Amino acid sequence: MSSPDVTVIVPVYNTMPYLRRCLASVLEQTIGLDRMEIIAVDDGSTDRSGRELDRIAGRYPAVLRVIHLPNSGGPAGPCNRALDMATGRYVFFLGADDHLGREALQRMVSAADALGSDVVAGKVVGVNGRFIYQDIFASNEIDVGLSDSPLPYSLANTKLFRRELLERHAIRYPEDLPIGSDLPFTLAACHHAARISVLADYDFYYAVRRFSATNITYLSRRPTRLRTIEAFMSFADTLLEPGAEHDAVMARLFDHDVTKLIEDDLLGADRATQEAVHDGVGRLAARYLTEDLAAKLGSETRIRAAVARDGALDDLLDVIRRDATLGVPPTVVDGGRRYARYPGFRDPTRRLPDAPFDVTTARDWSAKLDATAFSWQIDDDGERVLAITARTPEPDLAALGLDPVAVTAEEIVATTRVTRQDEVGTTIRICFRVSDLLAGSDRSGQRRIVSAHAAMLGLGPVQGASATGAQGAAAVRAPRWHRPASLVRRRGARLYLIAPTKDVSGRLMIAVTPITPSRLFARARRMMRPA
Repeated sequence: MSSPDVTVIVPVYNTMPYLRRCLASVLEQTIGLDRMEIIAVDDGSTDRSGRELDRIAGRYPAVLRVIHLPNSGGPAGPCNRALDMATGRYVFFLGADDHLGREALQRMVSAADALGSDVVAGKVVGVNGRFIYQDIFASNEIDVGLSDSPLPYSLANTKLFRRELLERHAIRYPEDLPIGSDLPFTLAACHHAARISVLADYDFYYAVRRFSATNITYLSRRPTRLRTIEAFMSFADTLLEPGAEHDAVMARLFDHDVTKLIEDDLLGADRATQEAVHDGVGRLAARYLTEDLAAKLGSETRIRAAVARDGALDDLLDVIRRDATLGVPPTVVDGGRRYARYPGFRDPTRRLPDAPFDVTTARDWSAKLDATAFSWQIDDDGERVLAITARTPEPDLAALGLDPVAVTAEEIVATTRVTRQDEVGTTIRICFRVSDLLAGSDRSGQRRIVSAHAAMLGLGPVQGASATGAQGAAAVRAPRWHRPASLVRRRGARLYLIAPTKDVSGRLMIAVTPITPSRLFARARRMMRPA
C-alpha cells in the first residue's frame, strides 16, 4: 500500500464545539480521503472532545486514527507522538480550534511537488478578531528565506512540511515548553529547508479566536512567556550562525515577543511580576541586544529593552507610563543628535546612559503618532470615512527630509493631511474610507493594526504595515482614549460593526466584525455573568 500524500496532525484538548468543524474541514478536502491520513491526539480532554474523536473515527476508520494520552500540559508531546506515527510524504499541523479551506491540502501538496519545496506556507486568516501577521502573504513566492522576507514574523507551525526533512534533521517539538513549542520546531525546519514557498492567493487556514479565549496561549502568564522566550532565544542563538538569518530572527524575537512582555499592561501587574519581567528582559538585552541588532528594532521596543538592561524597574515603568498616559515625548536636539525625552533621560538621580534614548537614525521616530480624536465623517467625494486626528512630536517633517507621514491599516492606505505645525509637533488628519475597510474584510471579520510610515520624499506612501520600525514604520498609539460609537454597515447579506479599538500594548487597531447570532449570544452570556 502506498503512503498517503499528507498526514494531518491535530492535537486536541477541550476544544468542543470547534473540533467538529475542524475535522469536517479536513474530511471534506478536495485532495480526497485516499491521499491523506489524520492523526488526532486527545491530550487528556475533560470535555466531550475524546468521545467526539472516537465517534468520527468510527465513521472514517481508514482515515482517522485517534490516540488518547494523559494530559501533558501543552501541544508538544501530542504533536511528537503523532509525528512518530506519521506515514505521509508531507505533514500538516492543524489546531483543533481552527479549520481549513476546502482546497488547502491539494493546493499545498501540488505546489510542494511542482516546486520541490520542503516547506509551504499557505495564507492564514484570523477568525473572531484573531490577529494574524499578513506581511508574508503579500504575494505568491517560490522561494523565501529567513533573512530576506517577513518569514521570521510567521513562525507558527501552520505550514506544510516535507516529512523526510523533519526525519533527516530529527526535528521535533521541545516538550519542556507548555506554549510556543511550535516556534523552535518551525525555525529549525525553515533553517534546514532547501526551499520555502508562500501561497497567498487562497485562504488556506482559518485561525480561530475562541469567544471564551480559554486556550493555553491566551491564559499563559508573563513568567511562562518569559521562560519560553528565553528558551527560544537560546535555541535560535545556537542553531543559527552569526549573520543575516541570526539577526533577522533575533530582531523578530525582540520586536514581537520581548515587546509583549513590556507592553502597557505591565503597569497593572503585581510588583513581583514586574520585577521578574524587568530582570528577565534586562538579561536578554544584556546578552543579545547588540548595537547592530538594536538598529533593526522599532524605537519603542529598543528604548524599553535598553532601559530594562541599564536601569531599575521604576525607570522602565516610568517610560511605559509616559507612552500609555501622555503619549510620545518631545525630542531633544544636542550636538547633532536627537533624543527622546522620556523620564530618566539625563536625570542625575537615575544615571541612565544617553544611548537608549538616541533616535537620531531611528526613522520610525518621525512616524510615531498619538491618535487624539476619532469621528465618522463624510469626505469631499461623499464617502463615509473614519477620521482620526493624530500628533507627532516632530515640528517640521519636511526639514527631516520626510514626506507627511503615510498611514495604513495593513493593506489599506489612508489619506493624510497636515493640519497644524507648531514648535512642539505636527497635527495630522487621517481618513480611512469605510468602503475600503469593508471590502478588505472577509466573512469572519478583521482587525488591522494602524501604522504610520515615514516615506521618503518622492517615493510615496509605503504599502502595508511593516513588521519592524527599521523600515520607518511605527504603530499608531492612543494614550488618551475616547472611543467613538461603532458604525454598522451592510456588505452583501451581512451586517458588520466597524470601530477603532486598541490592544493591551496601546496600539490602535480598526476592527471590522460581522454581527452573527453566535457572537450576539456570546456577548449576552458575558453581560449576564455576575460581577
